[in-house]
Amino acid sequence: MPRRISIHDLTADVRSGMGYTALSRKYRVSRQRLEEFLQQLVDKGMLDESDIAGIAPSAPTAVLDMPLPIVTKSSTDELHFTPKSSTDESPAETRPTTTAPARVTSSRGTTGRGYTIDEFVQATEQKDRKEGLFELEGDRVLEINLNGRVWTKMGSMVAYIGSIKFIREGVLEHGVGKLLKKAVSGEGTSLTKAEGKGTLYLADSGKKISILKLENDSIYVNGNDVLAFEDSIEWDIKLMKKISSMLAGGLTNIRLEGTGMVAVTTHYQPLTLRVTPQRPVITDPNATVAWSGSLEPQLKTDVSVKTFLGRGSGESIQMRFQGKGFVVIQPFEEVYLQG
Repeated sequence: MPRRISIHDLTADVRSGMGYTALSRKYRVSRQRLEEFLQQLVDKGMLDESDIAGIAPSAPTAVLDMPLPIVTKSSTDELHFTPKSSTDESPAETRPTTTAPARVTSSRGTTGRGYTIDEFVQATEQKDRKEGLFELEGDRVLEINLNGRVWTKMGSMVAYIGSIKFIREGVLEHGVGKLLKKAVSGEGTSLTKAEGKGTLYLADSGKKISILKLENDSIYVNGNDVLAFEDSIEWDIKLMKKISSMLAGGLTNIRLEGTGMVAVTTHYQPLTLRVTPQRPVITDPNATVAWSGSLEPQLKTDVSVKTFLGRGSGESIQMRFQGKGFVVIQPFEEVYLQG
């Protein structure tokens, strides 16, 4: 019977920095098989190359070996392990005689070797990479080594260490112009100032986080996808030229400009498309995350009688980028209700 292991559990273990020894023991597969299997996940977009590179090296360990699985993905977010035929296995491989680790059943119904407390702490503890102000803990949590002030998305704080205070963005803090833009656009992103000295941890509904370093650059980001940015960054709300932009929801964008660090979020791995004058790019507004500051997108509408009757393609509003630059999209259509 095919063996099942949760994609979520395995990728979380890899991203947490769990070593090969611990992974081999937990999933009962040899180091060589594990490396080949993880490469399959990278090829299918379920892991990044950086995730694999971050796995701590370890000496080979005797575990209950299994044939390399053929990876498929089911609607239940599980990996179905379909062993290869015995003819595919090397005759030089031998099975250890050691007793397999005890297996436990979790609340999700999956089985595997249980963690000891020390193993769990070691696998999941915070790792100081000394990368500067913004660091990633995995790819879903942002660590900010704060000594001063940064702007963060309201409600994104999950933990902090040290002396840090949070001050909500004032109504008139950025002038009447921005206040009016927020009122007209329905912009739902509220910012919080984090001030003090310590370590701040941010996250946004488990979305993937990317850190950008602006060097006298500018970029437009969907208002809901801005997680944090340095106080040195200037920002402003960008209104689309056509009022029809309001139909898609969440289409108001923020222009970030200057020099400093910016953290943005996406559902899953983002994809960046190059834009040239000869090669314009058309995107779904709800899948569009960011674009270069040199581009001015135009809204393209494709509204017909079929659209109003519910028999259209559903892609009635589109964004058209033409010029020289880039646009970032995500494999997810994110729709927000305007308040």
